[in-house]
Amino acid sequence: MKKIFFSLLVVLFTVTSVSAQVVYGDEKVKANFTVEQNGSEATIIVNISIVSGWHINAIVLPKGTFGYPTSINFTKSNNFKTIGNPIEPKPHLKHDDIADEDLATHEGKFKIKQKIQILSDKDFVLEGVFEFQTCNEEGCLLPFPQKFKVKLKGAAGVKVVDVESIKAESVVVTPAESEPAAKSDSGDDKNKDAAIEKTKTESETGGQSLWTIFFLAFFSGFAALIMPCVFPMIPMTVSFFTKRSKTRAQGIKNAFIYGGSIVLIHVLLGALVVVTGAGQLLNELSTNVYFNIFFFFMLFLFGLSFLGAFEIQMPSSWVNKADAKADKGGAIGIFFMALVLSLASFSCTGPILGALLGALSSVGGGNALMVGMFAFGLALALPFMLFAIFPSMMNSMPNSGGWLNVVKVFLGFIEIAFAFKFLSTADTTMQWHLLEREIFISIWIAVFGTLALYMFGKVRLPHDSAVEKLSVGRTMMATLTLALTIYLIPGLWGAPLKLVNAFLPPDFYAESPKGFGGGGNSSSESVSLHAVEGMHEGPKGLMAFNDYDKALAYAKEVGKPLFVDYTGWGCVNCRKMEQSVWGEPGIIEHLRNDFVIVSLYVDERTELPKSEQKHEIVDGRDFEILTIGNKWTAKQIKEYQTASQPYYVLQTVDGKDLPGGSASYQSHHDPLLFKKWLDDGLKSFKK
Repeated sequence: MKKIFFSLLVVLFTVTSVSAQVVYGDEKVKANFTVEQNGSEATIIVNISIVSGWHINAIVLPKGTFGYPTSINFTKSNNFKTIGNPIEPKPHLKHDDIADEDLATHEGKFKIKQKIQILSDKDFVLEGVFEFQTCNEEGCLLPFPQKFKVKLKGAAGVKVVDVESIKAESVVVTPAESEPAAKSDSGDDKNKDAAIEKTKTESETGGQSLWTIFFLAFFSGFAALIMPCVFPMIPMTVSFFTKRSKTRAQGIKNAFIYGGSIVLIHVLLGALVVVTGAGQLLNELSTNVYFNIFFFFMLFLFGLSFLGAFEIQMPSSWVNKADAKADKGGAIGIFFMALVLSLASFSCTGPILGALLGALSSVGGGNALMVGMFAFGLALALPFMLFAIFPSMMNSMPNSGGWLNVVKVFLGFIEIAFAFKFLSTADTTMQWHLLEREIFISIWIAVFGTLALYMFGKVRLPHDSAVEKLSVGRTMMATLTLALTIYLIPGLWGAPLKLVNAFLPPDFYAESPKGFGGGGNSSSESVSLHAVEGMHEGPKGLMAFNDYDKALAYAKEVGKPLFVDYTGWGCVNCRKMEQSVWGEPGIIEHLRNDFVIVSLYVDERTELPKSEQKHEIVDGRDFEILTIGNKWTAKQIKEYQTASQPYYVLQTVDGKDLPGGSASYQSHHDPLLFKKWLDDGLKSFKK
């Protein structure tokens, strides 16, 4: 139960460290297009050559696979028609244990063919798009749509003709659908590769697949289901269908239409977010100060409404119009009944749904958002369908009462607590130092402490009834909340708080980096006795630079390799790596003694001097460099074709990447893997 509870909190209220990706697969895959024509029949041939170590997905993927299939699509024309499906070689089949799915891939050199029937007597140009996703063992690049056109003779001709291929134009791909992975370098710029970590959506729970997103969103829907605005509607609605229907079969059918309509409404809402680009907008949560402040106020107000301060409702005119439509018979009327439920229950479901939309858009782009919204709607719809099939089960349902308000208040406290995470992100990004670590922990102690008192019945809110005795479930939740409160208290004196540390400001972003009284986890030996200008005390008490040039100069002076840390103030996974990996035995010694650390904060909002502000072409786009964060973002994109954090590389004293590739949260959150990566980098440096 505890694991599910914390997983649910993660998906509802965290922001992701994944930023918009800018990597495509055309550098790893070369596709040339030729045609073989014999009278009125022709075969379009895609001649594909893939860089060693990389592959693309097959056209036909195994059932249940979430991979991006390769496709060849032709612009519609009256000049031809396709014959059958594209023909591909037999793919390589493999089971991916991490994603728990079967893969079907192609690698090396091969051909894909598509037969067409020529319908025109005149010569013409056939146009289309060849789309594929390039992957290696570490992860996948963004899907790449390559436009092409081939010249064809009219039906009377039989001559094989040459073709021309054109590079695809820039396309907009939903950010955060993939995560960068490895980058290999032989010591020069020639072999700099960029990859993407785990196209399966990555959230703060650490490498979630779409199935994980589905279940977490399903539990979110279940949380909304037991809200006071929804739960009492279940027996009322099911009874309505059974009494209104002439036969039991018809009642079951109507209930299924009702449940399906609930799912459809939520899927349409998710589609609206994807189509309008709002999902891309929500990705700004990880770095944009204004969005973080907005979400702080939104969640804080939602939390207050759950506590009973006021009620948030949809405009009554919307509900009335939907209710009027619901009077119609048939499936249309039932659909509007479902819409009435969605609108009328917004005061309860809205806060959960809003947080879910933001979280899912951040962690996995369009795919995760659609899967999550489907799961959320399914959780709401299932009880209506199940009780329609088995009406006797309603007798075992708990009666509506004060316990529903307890659930609502509990979630209200949780929303208020996590609202401060968004405010903290804005504060650290802007370096206001208003919500430093001790203050944040103090607020959480107060919030969860009050929640514990509430659960024990010692605090009453406006809509509560008197508590004569506690149920076993309420007592257990109260005890867990009290335990969390007690667990947080040592954090004021510098305890690492690994269980929740990803949500807290960094340990060095504090009034006293070692905790009250200086007794925290930053040991005195971790602070270098030879600190130079530009150094500061960073994570785990390690001395680090914030300026790349100063760090590189110092690395050359002391003859140590450079540990480049692309990070962000609002990056949750960065904090998790720093707290759970950097400080581990065998790793912290390396970082303290064998490397020069430079942490480049890509969301640092401090403005550059006017003389350094400029526009650059980055990844083929105009990029405005006004702040320090802009500078490091541009550097990361130009050198590694990715803008994701945390992203680690090891360099020589000349600024050349060491062999061994990069490291990230997804690929190296295991301390053993991270230590091996550091060991290998040191060996290469010494050679």
